[in-house]
Parts: sequence; structure tokens; C-alpha cells
Amino acid sequence: MAKIEDILALERIENDIFRGIATETLLQRTFGGQVAGQSLVSAVRTVDPAFGVHSLHGYFLRPGNPEKSIVYQVERMRDGRSFATRRVTAIQDGKAIFTMSASFHIEDHGIEHQDVMPAVPMPDELTDAMDSPDPEYRWVHREWAEWEFRFVPQDRIVRRDGSAAQQQLWFRSRLPLPDDPVLHVCTLAYMSDMTLLGSSMVIHRDEQIQGASLDHAMWFLRPFRADDWLLYDQTSPAAGFGRALTQGRIFDSRGQFVAAVVQEGLSRTPRP
Repeated sequence: MAKIEDILALERIENDIFRGIATETLLQRTFGGQVAGQSLVSAVRTVDPAFGVHSLHGYFLRPGNPEKSIVYQVERMRDGRSFATRRVTAIQDGKAIFTMSASFHIEDHGIEHQDVMPAVPMPDELTDAMDSPDPEYRWVHREWAEWEFRFVPQDRIVRRDGSAAQQQLWFRSRLPLPDDPVLHVCTLAYMSDMTLLGSSMVIHRDEQIQGASLDHAMWFLRPFRADDWLLYDQTSPAAGFGRALTQGRIFDSRGQFVAAVVQEGLSRTPRP
């Protein structure tokens, strides 16, 4: 697996056109987080550095071929005094496979509050996914070997009242990353697609489904580092009609609420 710095180091073909590398994978389709992360990088490169990304909204239109590079075309939708907006289309073989809108904001002052981080075991109390007896957790390690994962066992999760399905894990880069804050934001966009749809399956472990990310929305709330421990608190509040809704709250190890994610994914019974 390529290093995250290489995955996110896009080639600039034209002023607003970029190309991302193909990476080695165990997946049959290009990892959705890779397309989202590379799309965000391409958008960032067309915005004044005074603006920081605060949200993104993307749709997965077609499966990507993991053996081919992807071209990203950026449209400059708005450049205002406080906000800037970009729209990115990811293209393979002349067809759009993903589209994203990203919004950027110059930091302001205003009210502040946040949810409290849930009570969870700390990473040093949990087993590294590479050593887990659970084959699904070991598969996660094989696909993203550059990352360290510590899943919270289901019997140690403090359940929210009325919650249908929950999953929690800590993750971080195994190696130190450069200090560039933009790299950490784009890295989290890459990692945010990882395991999220799986939260819908924790109460359906014996069922076979065809799964894929359909759309992905993300909000960046506070600064963080992707090479420090991050808690991914995931829930799936509803599933039906072949789709599952999933949500994620991401906290750093100090309890700061740094990002929020919402995704709908395909979760249909395989067709004959």
C-alpha cells in the first residue's frame, strides 16, 4: 500500500485539472476514501491558503478501477470574502465516477460548544487489529497496513439509548506525518470512508449483503493530527430498501470533537 503522502500528492495537469495515482489494494473497486481524499486535495489547490476547508459533500456515481489513475476536474463556483466553494468531478475512462462540493471558510469568532466524547477504553487497553482474532479486523489491517486500528469490543461499548447499531474504533497513522494541516484534513477525508458502512452490519453479522458507498458528507470542526489517536464513534440509525444510513463522530484523544461524517451506503441482498 502506498503512503498517504503519495496517495494525496496529485499531479497538476492544467490549472484546474489534476491526476491521482492508482494504488495497490485488496478491493475490487477503488477505495471511496481515496477518491474523496484526492478530490479534496484538488479543490484545496485552487483556493487561497487563507481559507480552510470546513465541509464536503460527495456522491459516488460509478465504481472506480483500482488499477487506473483518476483525473480530477475542478470548477471554481465562488470566491467570496468569507467563503469559497469548489466542485470537483473525478473521471475515469471519460466518465464521472465521483462528484464533490467542498466549502472553505476564513476562521471567524463565535459561540462554542461540543458533545462530550463517549466513555470508551483507551487505545492501550485494546488489541491492535493485526493481532485480533476477528478475521474482519485483520482484513482491515491488511488493506490499510500503514494505519493502526484498535476496535472497541461490542460488549464494552456504552450504548446510547434507542441506538440501533454502534461501532467504535481508535485509529492513527503508524508513522509520523508532515506538519502541514491541509495534509491531515485530506488524510482524514481519506480515512473517514474506512469501516463506516460496517457499522450497519454489527447486528447483521451473519447476513450477506452487497455493499458500497453511495454518498459522503463531512464537516471539519477543530484542528487535529491524523498521526495521533482519533476515536471514530459510528452509528447506523436506520437501514432499509437496500440502503443503510451511517453516522460518525471523530474525537481526538483529549476529547475534542474534530469532525462529523454522514454516509448512505448500498446494503442490499445480493441479486441472483
